[in-house]
Amino acid sequence: MSIIVAGSVFVDIKGHPEGAYIPDGRNAGRVEQVHGGVARNIAEDVAKAGGKALFLGLADDDALGREVAAHLTEVGVDASRVRFVKDGMGIWLAVFDDKGDVAASISKRPDLAPLLTLLEEEGDEIFAGADSVLFELDLEEKTVSKLCALAEKHHVPACAAVSNMTIAAERRAYLPKLRCFVCNDQEWGMLDPGPWDEMDPGQIAAALPRRMEALGLKALVVTLGSRGAVWAEGKESGFCPPEPVPRVDAAGAGDAFFSGVGLGLSLGKSLAEACRLGSRMAGKVIGTTQSVCPPMTREELGL
Repeated sequence: MSIIVAGSVFVDIKGHPEGAYIPDGRNAGRVEQVHGGVARNIAEDVAKAGGKALFLGLADDDALGREVAAHLTEVGVDASRVRFVKDGMGIWLAVFDDKGDVAASISKRPDLAPLLTLLEEEGDEIFAGADSVLFELDLEEKTVSKLCALAEKHHVPACAAVSNMTIAAERRAYLPKLRCFVCNDQEWGMLDPGPWDEMDPGQIAAALPRRMEALGLKALVVTLGSRGAVWAEGKESGFCPPEPVPRVDAAGAGDAFFSGVGLGLSLGKSLAEACRLGSRMAGKVIGTTQSVCPPMTREELGL
């Protein structure tokens, strides 16, 4: 089983308060710098769950960029296609409150243009024989178009997640080309405005099939934070409860959830089963200060 993961690498700078978070005050606490980026996190999550992940992305042409690639290799990701370029990595600066939620953040996006060149030069070789491709829908439009074209040409199911919904909403024309689209409730509200925040999970699940049909989606998963997630495929829909774990740091939980969904679908699981796998992986991230899922056994994953 070979899963292509395409997208960005970020450096995450995360600040956590020692006590109660004061929005307008100075908060004593700890600051840490870790490897991040939606696609980079997903590649590591897939590998730690036992999947064979090939990462298509960029890294800075310096010691930090090579450290990122070396770490991916160390955890079992095939990083042989990583290209080292200037401004290949972004920066995510985030401050968390005392509940582990993001209180404020600023992102500096990388220059991902060389990723398209990589796909044009090596895409056919990469996609031949792959089982699935997971990518960020808010990549440059030409890159999204190329990923979808390669997936269609080589009959590789494509699943997409989001890191910036404002940009991703401009890519809605590519939604019908996806095997599955995964986003959170705020992102879904931007894509399909409605009274979603006034509805309980059961009501949202019941409403999804008709709403996603209008967008041409084959399958959809919407995460609802501490309320779990809802899914829909065709005329069927359902609810996936969250894992009962202590909440330490939610950063990366959405990436881990998407990794589980993508891995589950690649293994031939139903969308409901794939969501349960994603929920287990997200729970492991929420219970730590790490942005990626720790290694999990097949029993822990429910496989």
